[in-house]
Amino acid sequence: MKILAAATALILSATALGAQDTMKSQQAGFTVQTIAEGLSHPWALAFLPDGAMLVTERSGQMRLVSVDGKLGDPITGLPEILAGRQGGLLDVTLHPEFAQNRLVYFSFTEPGEGGNSTAAARGVLSPDGTSLSDVKTIFSQQPKIDNTAHYGSRIVFDGQGHVFITMGDRFEERYRTQAQELNSHLGKIVRLNEDGSVPPDNPFVNTEGALPEIWSLGHRNVQAAAINPETGTLWEIEHGPKGGDEINIVEPGKNYGWPVISYGVNYDGSPVGSGKSQQQGMQQPIHQWTPVIAPSGMIFYSGDAFPQWQGDLFAGGLATTTLVRVELEGNNYVSEERLLTNLGYRIRDVAQAPDGAIYVITDEDNGKILRLAP
Repeated sequence: MKILAAATALILSATALGAQDTMKSQQAGFTVQTIAEGLSHPWALAFLPDGAMLVTERSGQMRLVSVDGKLGDPITGLPEILAGRQGGLLDVTLHPEFAQNRLVYFSFTEPGEGGNSTAAARGVLSPDGTSLSDVKTIFSQQPKIDNTAHYGSRIVFDGQGHVFITMGDRFEERYRTQAQELNSHLGKIVRLNEDGSVPPDNPFVNTEGALPEIWSLGHRNVQAAAINPETGTLWEIEHGPKGGDEINIVEPGKNYGWPVISYGVNYDGSPVGSGKSQQQGMQQPIHQWTPVIAPSGMIFYSGDAFPQWQGDLFAGGLATTTLVRVELEGNNYVSEERLLTNLGYRIRDVAQAPDGAIYVITDEDNGKILRLAP
């Protein structure tokens, strides 16, 4: 029996470590437990096979967090990271064969000539989870820009030997037009082989002057991405400006419009680009949010803990301070529900645990790991 969305929270109070709140959604009751706290603006969470977690902090630390929430010391072996404003240590994810090769992939703000840019690296995690070895940077966004905004970035494996890395347009108007230019990585999603080499079937490999890593273009700032398990296709959710956050199904070689078209406007209220939301040759989102949710982190839920939610998309909301549950029918948006509405936390990432529970991390000075379970 469905419960009115207005009755999302039944019991909400300030939670001590390990305490639980009981909440209800339209389709399922669940508890919210604080698993860990004391993290400095955590950015991403990845589960190890045994249920422990790797967590990144934007300030430059990666930590192993035990199943019971104990924070490990910062993992050693990371490259130089430029932390500041939106930059720092960003996404983390495991190679699909992590149990055999112990490979960990992560993205970060890389300093260099001309400023800084999004980069991605991989390394081998030690058996005790305290260090990375054989660390290699497999991708470095070009050009480098002297500001500290709009880095993306999520790292997603497609299960076919490739890895996607999402990026941002670096925010400033003088740079963001490069989202439409094939000789720049700004405002793009790239596809690489797992070792960082370029797949020969990438869409612009044979285009003169184009960077061969590019998979799609015309993106503003993609901080949420995942493979839809039903179709094997990459989906992303990107930040709009003032209005116009978008859910997009990403196809090779397609142009997603930024900054020519947008459902939002500039922060001063002026039109973006053409002032239009549609233009021939540019893709339309399957859904857009105005006002924005400020999306970061997403999953397609497939666990048994919440059978009612199987196939739903979950995304973090930074501006709305909610977890957004989206019901889908094939490739179509049907409806949504906002969860954790009264906690007031900026939700930076969402992950599905091995037992089917849903974990989120909060982007705060005293960042938390929260567990949603039946």
